[in-house]
Amino acid sequence: MSIRNHFPILKNKTYLNSCSQGALSLEVRQAYQDYLCDWDEKGSPWEYWVERMEAARQAFAGLIQAEPNEVAVTTSVSASVSALATALNFSGERNKIITTDFDFPTTAQIWHAQKARGARIEHVRAAGNVLPLERIADAIDERTLLVSLSHVCFRNGTKVDVPAVVEMAHRQGAWVILDAYQSLGTMPIDVKKLKIDFLVGGVLKYLLGSSGLAYLYARQELLPKLDPTITGWFAQANIFAMNIYGHTPSPTARKFESGTPPVPNIYAALAGIKLVQSVGLDTIEAHLREMTGAIKAGAMKRGFNLVSPVKPEQHGALITLRSHKVDLLVKWLEKDGVITSSRDNNLRISPHIYNNLDDVNKLMDCLTKYKELLV
Repeated sequence: MSIRNHFPILKNKTYLNSCSQGALSLEVRQAYQDYLCDWDEKGSPWEYWVERMEAARQAFAGLIQAEPNEVAVTTSVSASVSALATALNFSGERNKIITTDFDFPTTAQIWHAQKARGARIEHVRAAGNVLPLERIADAIDERTLLVSLSHVCFRNGTKVDVPAVVEMAHRQGAWVILDAYQSLGTMPIDVKKLKIDFLVGGVLKYLLGSSGLAYLYARQELLPKLDPTITGWFAQANIFAMNIYGHTPSPTARKFESGTPPVPNIYAALAGIKLVQSVGLDTIEAHLREMTGAIKAGAMKRGFNLVSPVKPEQHGALITLRSHKVDLLVKWLEKDGVITSSRDNNLRISPHIYNNLDDVNKLMDCLTKYKELLV
């Protein structure tokens, strides 16, 4: 079966909004039905559901080339970063958090919330659609505890040079957390090769799952140094010990988890990840380079204002165009059956493995019809 046939919405819509939410597949729909059947037939099979959670942990770890004990299964990136934040000590001289103009609001907001605990926050400013490495280098010093990065910016699609930033940070003794929500599922990611300290993301977008499930990777060597105070029974060394007289967190990354996991979302996540793996991340990356290349070429040929970088190595699967009435443009495109989204004044166009050149041509025809909103 063609990969497009796994996604019923493509029969009636040109779906180009994977940066907000991946298209619903037959497999994910069936996964929710499987959950309901298991609930109905087995009652409350918690041991089995915990096994499903461990399967999700294994799947996350496999996607980023980590060990399962380095991965926490959480409900959102906000939950992941918040748990990590409580494990950081801001009382000493090394209390600076560096964030950037390209970060997603949730991460920046969580770091700002730590000012009440003694954290100092420094923002690295962008220069248009570029995050200059020299500005990051100037910000990192011996007082820096953590550098927070978005792998691909949700507003303009720009991809950050992660290895360069990691090298700068580690040279000063600082850690790096990478938000990979807009990249994982579109390209291979190897946390060991990147030498990244922490990585967060979720399954809602390019991993083709649904909302309600995310993960946190923490490098094995750092786990003994980190004791989060956001916790719960699934963070304990023995989940089923039910000890109300103490706190015995897992020595693994499970220490960053909290309460009862969202079991239905785990079913959906496993189905989505399995579909991604069946295609292969190398294949997906090559296909998306073709799709984004065609979008850029079509936009520039028509004189539209490309906000994302032109060079393919400098952007992710998200291509953005400037519009002076972007909310109206998104609505008009939707009336024509083309699903996109917007941030700031940018039209966001985000293909996935299920898109093809016919989709790009349909998009360009519609954008040409509404060019007064673009030029």
